[in-house]
Amino acid sequence: MKNELHKATFAGGCFWCMVKPFAEYDGIESIKSGYMGGTVENPTYDQVKTGETGHTEVVEIIFQPAVFPYEKLLELYWQQVDPTDDDGQFQDRGSNYRAMIFYHNDEQKILAEQSKKVLIDSGRFTKPVITPIIPAEIFYIAEEYHQDFYKKNSNEYEADRAQSGRDEFIQDHWK
Repeated sequence: MKNELHKATFAGGCFWCMVKPFAEYDGIESIKSGYMGGTVENPTYDQVKTGETGHTEVVEIIFQPAVFPYEKLLELYWQQVDPTDDDGQFQDRGSNYRAMIFYHNDEQKILAEQSKKVLIDSGRFTKPVITPIIPAEIFYIAEEYHQDFYKKNSNEYEADRAQSGRDEFIQDHWK
């Protein structure tokens, strides 16, 4: 089943910063930026960024588990977020930027919960690890200009990321 494809969905703040860390691995077939949760069908970026629709910015990753298992995606995910922050990520504040793991089946739920427990038990963070693990909902793809933003608008991406505080946090907690 080497070519079998699965789906993973993660929220970790601005979706621009959540694509690149996953993009360069064998077994990752595609990554799309979009929105999940919320009450508005087919929301726009302008609607979601108000924080009033209930959506969260997410990345939907299509992957080959035989090549890049879900457990490795989870390891990489935790290293991109502050799992102790329940009101956004880094410079991006509000519920639309919170960190969340959306599971697509029972196996993903179990593996995500196990990985969260390992993280908690590691003592890496002094504050509680509170990232929710919840069922996936309808994925709404973001506007085209958000897709692969780090490639299409590399200067803007690098400037935004540099001022976000994300890289310093990752360096302090994971390197």
